[in-house]
Amino acid sequence: MPGLLQTCEDLFSTRDLYNVIGVEKTATEKQVKKGYYRMSMRFHPDRNSDDAQSTEKFQALSKVYSVLSDTGKRALYDESGEVDDEVDVDQDKDWASYWRLLFPQVTLQAVKDFEKNYKGSEEELADLKSAYLEHEGDMDDIMDAVTLATLEDEPRFRKLLIGQIRSGDLPDFPAFSQEDRSKQQRRKRKAKKEAKEAESAMKELGMDGSEDALQKMIAQRSQNRESQFNNFMADLEARYAPKGKKTKKGKK
Repeated sequence: MPGLLQTCEDLFSTRDLYNVIGVEKTATEKQVKKGYYRMSMRFHPDRNSDDAQSTEKFQALSKVYSVLSDTGKRALYDESGEVDDEVDVDQDKDWASYWRLLFPQVTLQAVKDFEKNYKGSEEELADLKSAYLEHEGDMDDIMDAVTLATLEDEPRFRKLLIGQIRSGDLPDFPAFSQEDRSKQQRRKRKAKKEAKEAESAMKELGMDGSEDALQKMIAQRSQNRESQFNNFMADLEARYAPKGKKTKKGKK
Protein backbone atom coordinates (compact mmCIF):
# COMPACT_ATOMS: atom_id res chain seq x y z
CA MET A 1 0.00 0.00 0.00
CA PRO A 2 1.49 3.38 -1.00
CA GLY A 3 2.25 5.93 1.69
CA LEU A 4 0.23 9.09 2.24
CA LEU A 5 2.51 11.36 0.20
CA GLN A 6 2.47 8.99 -2.79
CA THR A 7 -1.30 8.64 -2.48
CA CYS A 8 -1.66 12.43 -2.55
CA GLU A 9 0.52 12.61 -5.65
CA ASP A 10 -1.56 9.92 -7.36
CA LEU A 11 -4.92 11.49 -6.47
CA PHE A 12 -4.18 15.23 -6.33
CA SER A 13 -0.94 15.55 -8.36
CA THR A 14 0.98 16.97 -5.39
CA ARG A 15 2.92 15.64 -2.41
CA ASP A 16 2.38 18.91 -0.52
CA LEU A 17 -0.20 18.25 2.21
CA TYR A 18 -1.08 21.94 2.44
CA ASN A 19 -1.79 22.12 -1.30
CA VAL A 20 -4.05 19.08 -1.02
CA ILE A 21 -6.47 20.95 1.27
CA GLY A 22 -5.89 24.32 -0.39
CA VAL A 23 -4.17 26.26 2.38
CA GLU A 24 -0.79 27.92 2.94
CA LYS A 25 1.94 26.37 5.08
CA THR A 26 1.41 29.22 7.54
CA ALA A 27 -2.32 28.40 7.90
CA THR A 28 -3.80 28.55 11.38
CA GLU A 29 -5.55 25.60 13.00
CA LYS A 30 -8.93 27.08 12.00
CA GLN A 31 -7.80 27.61 8.40
CA VAL A 32 -6.53 24.03 8.17
CA LYS A 33 -9.87 22.73 9.42
CA LYS A 34 -11.77 24.97 7.02
CA GLY A 35 -9.65 23.78 4.10
CA TYR A 36 -10.23 20.16 5.05
CA TYR A 37 -13.98 20.70 5.39
CA ARG A 38 -14.27 22.50 2.07
CA MET A 39 -12.36 19.81 0.17
CA SER A 40 -13.89 16.84 1.99
CA MET A 41 -17.41 18.06 1.20
CA ARG A 42 -16.62 17.62 -2.50
CA PHE A 43 -15.70 13.95 -2.07
CA HIS A 44 -17.76 12.85 0.94
CA PRO A 45 -19.08 9.27 0.52
CA ASP A 46 -22.63 10.40 1.30
CA ARG A 47 -22.56 12.52 -1.86
CA ASN A 48 -20.48 10.22 -4.07
CA SER A 49 -21.46 6.73 -2.99
CA ASP A 50 -20.89 5.20 -6.44
CA ASP A 51 -17.55 6.89 -7.12
CA ALA A 52 -14.61 4.82 -5.88
CA GLN A 53 -12.03 7.51 -6.59
CA SER A 54 -14.02 10.11 -4.63
CA THR A 55 -13.97 7.74 -1.66
CA GLU A 56 -10.21 7.35 -2.01
CA LYS A 57 -9.79 11.13 -2.15
CA PHE A 58 -12.01 11.58 0.90
CA GLN A 59 -9.94 9.07 2.85
CA ALA A 60 -6.69 10.73 1.75
CA LEU A 61 -7.98 14.17 2.74
CA SER A 62 -8.92 12.84 6.18
CA LYS A 63 -5.44 11.36 6.61
CA VAL A 64 -3.89 14.67 5.58
CA TYR A 65 -5.99 16.49 8.17
CA SER A 66 -5.08 13.93 10.85
CA VAL A 67 -1.44 14.92 10.28
CA LEU A 68 -1.83 18.69 9.96
CA SER A 69 -4.23 19.00 12.90
CA ASP A 70 -1.77 17.32 15.25
CA THR A 71 0.91 19.65 16.60
CA GLY A 72 3.66 17.03 16.78
CA LYS A 73 2.90 15.36 13.45
CA ARG A 74 2.64 18.71 11.68
CA ALA A 75 5.94 19.89 13.12
CA LEU A 76 7.63 16.68 11.98
CA TYR A 77 6.20 17.08 8.48
CA ASP A 78 7.17 20.76 8.29
CA GLU A 79 10.70 19.94 9.38
CA SER A 80 11.37 16.84 7.28
CA GLY A 81 8.73 16.90 4.53
CA GLU A 82 7.95 13.28 5.39
CA VAL A 83 5.14 11.40 7.10
CA ASP A 84 5.70 8.27 9.16
CA ASP A 85 2.73 6.37 7.72
CA GLU A 86 3.06 3.31 9.92
CA VAL A 87 3.15 5.32 13.13
CA ASP A 88 1.30 8.56 12.37
CA VAL A 89 -1.52 7.56 10.03
CA ASP A 90 -4.07 4.88 10.87
CA GLN A 91 -4.71 3.09 7.58
CA ASP A 92 -7.76 1.21 8.85
CA LYS A 93 -9.58 4.10 10.50
CA ASP A 94 -13.27 4.74 9.78
CA TRP A 95 -12.72 8.16 8.19
CA ALA A 96 -16.44 8.88 7.68
CA SER A 97 -17.03 8.50 11.42
CA TYR A 98 -13.92 10.60 12.07
CA TRP A 99 -15.42 13.35 9.88
CA ARG A 100 -18.74 13.28 11.75
CA LEU A 101 -16.93 13.60 15.09
CA LEU A 102 -15.07 16.66 13.80
CA PHE A 103 -18.19 18.26 12.36
CA PRO A 104 -21.20 17.59 14.60
CA GLN A 105 -24.70 18.76 13.82
CA VAL A 106 -25.15 22.41 12.93
CA THR A 107 -28.85 23.23 13.01
CA LEU A 108 -30.75 25.93 11.18
CA GLN A 109 -31.12 27.68 14.53
CA ALA A 110 -27.32 27.87 14.75
CA VAL A 111 -27.28 29.43 11.29
CA LYS A 112 -29.85 31.99 12.41
CA ASP A 113 -27.85 32.77 15.54
CA PHE A 114 -24.73 33.23 13.43
CA GLU A 115 -26.61 35.50 11.01
CA LYS A 116 -27.88 37.66 13.87
CA ASN A 117 -24.35 38.24 15.17
CA TYR A 118 -22.70 38.49 11.75
CA LYS A 119 -24.89 41.01 9.96
CA GLY A 120 -23.86 44.56 10.79
CA SER A 121 -20.64 43.37 12.43
CA GLU A 122 -17.04 44.40 11.77
CA GLU A 123 -16.48 40.92 10.33
CA GLU A 124 -19.21 41.44 7.74
CA LEU A 125 -17.80 44.88 6.84
CA ALA A 126 -14.33 43.36 6.36
CA ASP A 127 -15.81 40.66 4.12
CA LEU A 128 -17.72 43.30 2.14
CA LYS A 129 -14.60 45.41 1.59
CA SER A 130 -12.62 42.34 0.58
CA ALA A 131 -15.30 41.31 -1.92
CA TYR A 132 -15.46 44.86 -3.31
CA LEU A 133 -11.71 44.89 -3.94
CA GLU A 134 -11.56 41.35 -5.30
CA HIS A 135 -14.40 41.90 -7.78
CA GLU A 136 -13.51 45.53 -8.54
CA GLY A 137 -16.91 46.87 -7.57
CA ASP A 138 -19.10 44.38 -9.48
CA MET A 139 -22.19 44.13 -7.29
CA ASP A 140 -23.33 40.87 -8.89
CA ASP A 141 -20.16 39.16 -7.68
CA ILE A 142 -20.09 41.05 -4.38
CA MET A 143 -23.59 39.90 -3.47
CA ASP A 144 -22.60 36.32 -4.28
CA ALA A 145 -19.36 36.55 -2.29
CA VAL A 146 -20.55 38.02 1.02
CA THR A 147 -21.84 35.39 3.42
CA LEU A 148 -25.64 35.26 3.79
CA ALA A 149 -26.13 38.37 1.61
CA THR A 150 -29.69 38.90 0.34
CA LEU A 151 -31.47 41.41 -1.85
CA GLU A 152 -32.49 43.35 1.26
CA ASP A 153 -28.82 43.84 2.17
CA GLU A 154 -27.85 45.62 -1.06
CA PRO A 155 -28.95 49.17 -0.10
CA ARG A 156 -27.07 48.81 3.20
CA PHE A 157 -24.00 47.47 1.40
CA ARG A 158 -24.07 50.37 -1.05
CA LYS A 159 -24.25 52.90 1.76
CA LEU A 160 -21.32 51.27 3.54
CA LEU A 161 -19.21 51.10 0.39
CA ILE A 162 -19.95 54.71 -0.57
CA GLY A 163 -18.84 55.78 2.90
CA GLN A 164 -15.61 53.78 2.56
CA ILE A 165 -14.96 55.30 -0.88
CA ARG A 166 -15.56 58.85 0.33
CA SER A 167 -13.24 58.33 3.28
CA GLY A 168 -10.52 57.06 0.94
CA ASP A 169 -10.43 53.56 2.39
CA LEU A 170 -11.62 52.03 -0.90
CA PRO A 171 -11.00 53.00 -4.54
CA ASP A 172 -13.90 54.16 -6.70
CA PHE A 173 -14.43 51.40 -9.27
CA PRO A 174 -16.59 52.45 -12.27
CA ALA A 175 -18.34 49.07 -12.13
CA PHE A 176 -19.77 50.20 -8.80
CA SER A 177 -20.26 53.96 -9.10
CA GLN A 178 -21.42 53.85 -12.72
CA GLU A 179 -23.43 50.64 -12.65
CA ASP A 180 -26.20 50.57 -15.21
CA ARG A 181 -29.69 50.65 -13.71
CA SER A 182 -30.80 47.77 -15.95
CA LYS A 183 -28.08 45.59 -14.38
CA GLN A 184 -29.45 46.38 -10.93
CA GLN A 185 -32.95 45.42 -12.07
CA ARG A 186 -31.70 42.11 -13.50
CA ARG A 187 -30.03 41.34 -10.19
CA LYS A 188 -33.25 42.07 -8.30
CA ARG A 189 -35.28 39.86 -10.61
CA LYS A 190 -32.75 37.05 -10.26
CA ALA A 191 -32.74 37.35 -6.46
CA LYS A 192 -36.53 37.25 -6.26
CA LYS A 193 -36.62 34.22 -8.55
CA GLU A 194 -34.02 32.42 -6.41
CA ALA A 195 -35.98 33.27 -3.25
CA LYS A 196 -39.15 31.73 -4.69
CA GLU A 197 -37.27 28.64 -5.84
CA ALA A 198 -35.66 28.26 -2.42
CA GLU A 199 -39.03 28.57 -0.68
CA SER A 200 -40.54 25.94 -2.96
CA ALA A 201 -37.56 23.63 -2.48
CA MET A 202 -37.81 23.94 1.31
CA LYS A 203 -41.47 22.93 1.21
CA GLU A 204 -40.78 20.01 -1.14
CA LEU A 205 -37.87 18.80 0.99
CA GLY A 206 -39.85 19.10 4.23
CA MET A 207 -37.14 21.20 5.87
CA ASP A 208 -37.39 20.82 9.65
CA GLY A 209 -34.27 22.52 11.00
CA SER A 210 -32.14 19.38 11.08
CA GLU A 211 -28.65 18.66 9.78
CA ASP A 212 -30.23 16.57 7.02
CA ALA A 213 -32.13 19.64 5.90
CA LEU A 214 -28.90 21.61 5.72
CA GLN A 215 -27.29 18.90 3.60
CA LYS A 216 -30.29 18.98 1.27
CA MET A 217 -29.83 22.73 0.96
CA ILE A 218 -26.24 22.15 -0.12
CA ALA A 219 -27.29 19.57 -2.68
CA GLN A 220 -29.93 21.89 -4.13
CA ARG A 221 -27.66 24.92 -4.57
CA SER A 222 -26.09 25.88 -7.88
CA GLN A 223 -22.35 25.30 -8.25
CA ASN A 224 -21.20 28.85 -7.53
CA ARG A 225 -23.53 29.24 -4.52
CA GLU A 226 -22.52 25.81 -3.19
CA SER A 227 -18.89 26.89 -2.94
CA GLN A 228 -19.88 30.01 -0.98
CA PHE A 229 -22.22 27.99 1.27
CA ASN A 230 -19.55 25.39 1.99
CA ASN A 231 -17.13 28.13 3.03
CA PHE A 232 -19.78 29.54 5.35
CA MET A 233 -20.51 26.11 6.80
CA ALA A 234 -16.80 25.53 7.36
CA ASP A 235 -16.62 28.78 9.34
CA LEU A 236 -19.69 27.81 11.31
CA GLU A 237 -18.39 24.29 12.01
CA ALA A 238 -15.14 25.79 13.32
CA ARG A 239 -17.15 27.94 15.76
CA TYR A 240 -19.37 25.15 17.07
CA ALA A 241 -17.23 22.01 16.81
CA PRO A 242 -15.25 20.99 19.89
CA LYS A 243 -11.48 21.38 19.67
CA GLY A 244 -9.55 18.16 19.38
CA LYS A 245 -6.70 17.21 21.62
CA LYS A 246 -3.22 18.21 20.57
CA THR A 247 -0.29 15.92 21.08
CA LYS A 248 3.20 16.94 21.91
CA LYS A 249 6.05 16.03 19.62
CA GLY A 250 7.60 12.86 21.01
CA LYS A 251 11.14 11.63 20.82
CA LYS A 252 12.16 9.96 17.59
